[in-house]
Amino acid sequence: MRYPNRDNVLGPSRLFFSTYLESLWICNYVAAAFLLREAGQLDQATAAGVAQVVEEAANLIGEFDEWFSNRQSWNNAALLAIAVWFEDEELARRAIEGQTGLLAHLLRGFGRDGMWYEGENYHLFALRGVLAGTGWARHAGVDLFAEPGVAARLAAALRAPAVSALPDFTYPARKDSRFGVSLAQPAYLELWEIGIARLGTRDGGRGTSELLGWLKALYDAPAAPADLMESYLHDAPIPPVPRPPSRVTLSWWSLLEILPELPADVPAWTPASELLPAQGLALLRAPRRYASLECGPSGGGHGHRDRLSLTVHADGVYWLPDVGTGSYVSRELFWYRGTLAHNAPRLDGRSQPAGDAVCEAFDTRDGWAWARGRYGEVTRAVVAGPGYLVDVVDLASREEHLLELPWHFTGEVVVEASGEWESGELPDEFVTGVERFVPEDVGPVVLEGTLGERRLRVHLAFGGELLRGEGPGRPGSAKREMFYVVRVRGRGARLVAVLESVTEAPQVRAVRVKGDVIEVDTPRGTDRHAVLGAGWSVDGPSGSIRLGGRRQPESPFQPLVQIDAPTKARASALRIDGAPALDGTLAGFDTGEPLTLDVEDQYRRSEEPYPGPEECSATAYVNWSDDALYVAVEVTKPDLCFRAADAPPLRFDNEPDDVHSDGVQVYVQEGETGEVLGFLIVPEGETRGPVRVRAVDGTAPHAAAVRGAWERTAQGYRVTVEITLTAGARAHVGGRLGFDLLVNEMLPGRVRRAGQLVWSGGNGWVWLRGDRQDPERFGVLDLLG
Repeated sequence: MRYPNRDNVLGPSRLFFSTYLESLWICNYVAAAFLLREAGQLDQATAAGVAQVVEEAANLIGEFDEWFSNRQSWNNAALLAIAVWFEDEELARRAIEGQTGLLAHLLRGFGRDGMWYEGENYHLFALRGVLAGTGWARHAGVDLFAEPGVAARLAAALRAPAVSALPDFTYPARKDSRFGVSLAQPAYLELWEIGIARLGTRDGGRGTSELLGWLKALYDAPAAPADLMESYLHDAPIPPVPRPPSRVTLSWWSLLEILPELPADVPAWTPASELLPAQGLALLRAPRRYASLECGPSGGGHGHRDRLSLTVHADGVYWLPDVGTGSYVSRELFWYRGTLAHNAPRLDGRSQPAGDAVCEAFDTRDGWAWARGRYGEVTRAVVAGPGYLVDVVDLASREEHLLELPWHFTGEVVVEASGEWESGELPDEFVTGVERFVPEDVGPVVLEGTLGERRLRVHLAFGGELLRGEGPGRPGSAKREMFYVVRVRGRGARLVAVLESVTEAPQVRAVRVKGDVIEVDTPRGTDRHAVLGAGWSVDGPSGSIRLGGRRQPESPFQPLVQIDAPTKARASALRIDGAPALDGTLAGFDTGEPLTLDVEDQYRRSEEPYPGPEECSATAYVNWSDDALYVAVEVTKPDLCFRAADAPPLRFDNEPDDVHSDGVQVYVQEGETGEVLGFLIVPEGETRGPVRVRAVDGTAPHAAAVRGAWERTAQGYRVTVEITLTAGARAHVGGRLGFDLLVNEMLPGRVRRAGQLVWSGGNGWVWLRGDRQDPERFGVLDLLG
């Protein structure tokens, strides 16, 4: 029987749909065969069959390097397992010491604070792969835990998810994560069991006593539903009834390595306020409260547009949650990844553009803690005291902006102010029932959220509008949920909130903002908060507190030597006096400056390499006028495969259906750093006709900004379109635009595209790219007269 290596989701594979699943499977397969062989229970014929299967897997896995994806940690583990089976020293060295091998993942994928750059969900997956890989490395004669620097990074990686864990022992659903996943389940428990066993219980500065305290706390946690995980399928099926966490529930892997028994005299797990600097996650803890502020890098392709987002968990309630991500094949994925789905500020009614925040300050002192982050022209400071939180969002800009701050509360929410709700506007495809609050009096507004006997009171002080509307609820739930938005317009603006979790009588009685001073009235008197030049001050009946902790931005990793640094593609666009015919012909185009896509370096492949220019190539012409670009693309391709508009939905992860069709993707950027316009364009009809246009999610315009047509040619097909520029991207002689052109290749008999040509440079593989193209990769168009 033959399993085709075709139409894979992510990387070459035969038995599965992705390379990393092949890696997961082969690790267990080799482990079973290895144990049998070492015990003298594997006959020669079976061993030969194992070798054949393992060699085929090695060829597939070794072909597909995923660089610093979490999945590559499992590819490395699989290659190490295979190296041990064949006693292949060269393969083992590559998997350990290679540019994207095990050591590189440990030292670059896991930050200095120990957290994997893509957040907790992918941290746990990558960590399991690294632990599996280090185990196989030891069988290959390399004990990475014996290296102090490597052991310290592994200890930090084991500690990081414990530091960020919520009080209910779930991990925060940051970035692309599932919501409400318990860390007290076998797949995760054995990460700490095996990690501690390998590090040893004598501390040596590596923090294993702290990890033992954390592990004991997990074993004492209430029973939680177990989740089915790709990296833990050897223990399927899942028990139908949740079982209390215990060593009895662990897999065979842990039984080979864990300590015979855990020490009894370990310190209790008592997490404190802490900054994970590489992750940019500020954790502000009190005995009954957890708050976090996102003020770091976005986290790669799994990051959300949630810089400066606030989460709060207090008195057993997750009052201000980050709900993570739902299904990758649901349209609502774009809601969960957008700014409006988070407790994060945005400008001008749009999700935050891609980019990183920085932590400007973090400090703790005498029961108080604070953090301040900056993202572009917006800063957010969160101050945590014994009884309440102070939250201050500031906008400082040379231009006027609309600043909006969403609040997503758990429980029923009421507004404690006189006034009425009237119809309002909050344009978004996922939001309905928008209303605007019209207060009778000017002053702070109090929102109170209630869940059972517990309450969260939020005093809002701002000089703008309060809106509410309904959006998608928690992933997997059909229930829509109400959320609130504070909105203000200006070049300089400040939004102040004071939050208090209440189980009895509230302690915060009133909040006043007087210039740079925020007054909070409590039964003990008035606390006066003020922003200092490099910190925060609190003066009140209990004394004075000064918080500082000014920080320099975290430096991104830079290699000591960068060989063959990429050079941006460059071309010229010629000015024309009037619009071309835009009928699928070149009528009206000036073809004096062609752009060519016809070499292997411009091709992103899937299972098969570049077929050559006779089978897949393109020539494009770009012209311009004051307010539009005109693009003609002539594609050479023998068999045309256009996806019909009424074709059944494919429901693929992270990918619009129309990328799996012959067609083009066009990207235009104001200057080389400004707003991006992106379009996915597919011809409709048999020999000529209109084009179907879809705006790329995360870019500025709507599909109505494009018009054009196509026609079949002797060599393939030609597309001609006009792209109306935004006001900020008006063209002029001598100007420059960021630009890129991608040509998708679909072949008969396939479900997914075979590859794509990229004008700016192919850079490897096509899997999971969807319709996205990193603006950092765009080329440059010089606008000539």
